[in-house]
Amino acid sequence: MENPGQEPNLEHRYEAQLEEKQQRLNSLLAPFNAPTVTIFPSAPEHYRMRAEFRVWHEGDDIFYIMFNSETREKYRVEQLPAANQLINRLMPAVLNYVRDKETLRRKLFQVDFLTTTTGEAIISMLYHKQLDEQWLLEIKQMKDEFASFGKVDFIGRARKQKMLVDTDRVIESLQVHGRNYLFEQIENSFTQPNAQVNTKMIEWACEVTGQQTHDLLELYCGNGNFSLPLAQNFQRVLGTEISRTSVGSAQTNIALNNIENARVERLPAEECAAAMKGEKLPTRLQDMDLHTYDFKTVLVDPPRAGLDDDTLAMVAEFENIVYISCNPDTLAENLVQLSRTHTITASALFDQFPFTHHIETGVYLQKHIDSKNTTE
Repeated sequence: MENPGQEPNLEHRYEAQLEEKQQRLNSLLAPFNAPTVTIFPSAPEHYRMRAEFRVWHEGDDIFYIMFNSETREKYRVEQLPAANQLINRLMPAVLNYVRDKETLRRKLFQVDFLTTTTGEAIISMLYHKQLDEQWLLEIKQMKDEFASFGKVDFIGRARKQKMLVDTDRVIESLQVHGRNYLFEQIENSFTQPNAQVNTKMIEWACEVTGQQTHDLLELYCGNGNFSLPLAQNFQRVLGTEISRTSVGSAQTNIALNNIENARVERLPAEECAAAMKGEKLPTRLQDMDLHTYDFKTVLVDPPRAGLDDDTLAMVAEFENIVYISCNPDTLAENLVQLSRTHTITASALFDQFPFTHHIETGVYLQKHIDSKNTTE
């Protein structure tokens, strides 16, 4: 376990690895004449709000394991320095509680934790067996015992089965430029794992876009992580997302935050691109006339594969592009085309995952003046 008190070089090692990431990103962005990259570091420890662990049974013993990413060898895990303090307190408590309880322990093979900055937690228990009323009775008793940790709830999962005690979601609270935003986060759906750095990502996006008199289109908007805070910068915001769960959360979050100029709908990026070219929207969205929007800025936060060709072509038509990337290599590939019409005017490195090779990047692109004139 890494511990700042016992590991005097932790900060130094973190700074060194962050420098390596910065150099790698600089080399990838160099061909596009990007400005100096702004670095947003993470706390080197206790930054993850989510974690999942395999559970290993050896005789009467039960413990967590993880796998070496290179050798795939398993190793025992007592604590996880990357996880926040609440997860590290809950980890041993869960196993100590179920250790002598056959119904809760038998065929338990994984435990997942989802937590918030305000101390809420969802603990998901995954089993290689079907769950019954006895399991539900005992997990309710477990929830009562865990009330001392704060607002903690439990979910049981098995093949084609999901059992709730009360809820499968938490409410996260993020301070963005002094304003508090509430975000419903649902178990087993995507949320940004590093709340501190996520807040910096949102603030950066708000700063580079500035106050505008036109509308924003956001693709891959998730639960509205960027859409909601950015709504204050634009006349209207339309977010699109393919996941039903995330769309439902985004719509809940719009209501939670009393935001009146944002709308989120379930629409794949490729269908949105087709609709922007004049093709019909799905029947369920016939009331949404894209031609009433004055889109000049688009925000994309695509999966690791980056933007597909049709979406990339559609994005290139916008005056301003905010591109949030979890894979700088595919970002660089997409920038080959985008740099023909746009200039990178801001770039950032968000260190979501310290001591890993993962790099989260943000670039803001603005259309060349000659390209603007050509399309106007």
